[in-house]
Amino acid sequence: MAKSSGKTASGRDLTDSVLDEIVAEAESGYDLSKAKLRPGPGRRPTLGEEAAPVESVRLGSQLGHALAERATTDGTTKAEVIRRALREYLRRPA
Repeated sequence: MAKSSGKTASGRDLTDSVLDEIVAEAESGYDLSKAKLRPGPGRRPTLGEEAAPVESVRLGSQLGHALAERATTDGTTKAEVIRRALREYLRRPA
């Protein structure tokens, strides 16, 4: 029996021969026009027609906890709470 290095998402054993097949497929290139992008961890929804720049700020622990609490209460993300707060503060429509 061939030694397995784990399993694929579909449950297929990752043997040396399966890994060789995967490497050969990757080296031959993928047709990305046929790729289906699915939302999931690490894949963020767009905020318009193009990628939005990321701005970062440091929050003290009290403000960070308050932000997390508000996002949970509102059933949304911390980023959306921050966007809404900035729109209100800057008086800009959504």
